[in-house]
Amino acid sequence: MAPTRTLVRCVPRPSQLFRQQRPVFVAMGRTSTRAFSSSLPRYSLDDAPAPPAGDSTEKPFLGTAKRLPEFSLRDKIVLVSGAARGLGLTQAEALLEAGATVYALDRLPEPSPDFHRIAARAENELDTSLHYRQIDVRDVGKLNKIVEEIGDKHGRLDGLVAAAGIQQETPALEYTAEDANRMFEVNITGVFMTSQAAAKQMIKYGNGGSIVLIASMSGTVANRGLICPAYNASKAGVMQLARNLASEWGEHRIRVNTISPGYIVTAMVEELFKQYPERREEWPRQNMLGRLSAPREYRGASVFLVSDASSFMTGADLRMDGGHSSW
Repeated sequence: MAPTRTLVRCVPRPSQLFRQQRPVFVAMGRTSTRAFSSSLPRYSLDDAPAPPAGDSTEKPFLGTAKRLPEFSLRDKIVLVSGAARGLGLTQAEALLEAGATVYALDRLPEPSPDFHRIAARAENELDTSLHYRQIDVRDVGKLNKIVEEIGDKHGRLDGLVAAAGIQQETPALEYTAEDANRMFEVNITGVFMTSQAAAKQMIKYGNGGSIVLIASMSGTVANRGLICPAYNASKAGVMQLARNLASEWGEHRIRVNTISPGYIVTAMVEELFKQYPERREEWPRQNMLGRLSAPREYRGASVFLVSDASSFMTGADLRMDGGHSSW
């Protein structure tokens, strides 16, 4: 007769599972708590990582044998739409630091003061250049002419970051057809036509290239407490557009990808917080890092996607939302 064996399941004591109780938020006069297995820090915008200081003993751009040469954009010509200010200008500066010659396209008659500071830095410190061309992406004829002139001047076009876009917060029942059409014309058609103009030059000169479209986490989820149906639909359209362009242009060695940012604190968002102060507290709680992002946190993503560091990546979305969409 075989000996009897008793199986014993070892269950940790509650004190081992839940080491700490700490308040998460206070609302409607009540404090909610959540169990943590360890002490988790809370973050603010000031905790966003800043770009590292440059080493004056080395070149100010990537591309030496010891500095990840696949990230180098030296001698590359890259367009950035919506780059007169904000996120687009921040992306442009990162591309300059990687060695690219950058053309900023925007509808503003004059770019922001920061643009001129960055242009001077490009010339004096980075051994490259930043240029400005005024264009509304809805003016397709002029858009194609400007992009063609840039291609002809350099005999190549290597990259595009399409960051031009608009936002409007209006309930769906109150949206007009005119407002919706304007949103789609800029955010989808404008992005499409800018990509097309760039692709024509990439194909013309036979060097291939990389196109990066700025989408949004709003193309994947409906934002709680933010009423912007047309904007969210437009960003979903950008993501689908990228997949289709990637499928058509891969044979020309053109890659097309998207970046989907989360909530970014820009000058426009700061003004929004004045109108809706509760969002400053609510939005950080909706992601896994417990804070909002800064434009500088997307610098590396554009360099990665435009450069050869992502040479086998196309038709993909790089979602950078602090885990907002992953709950």
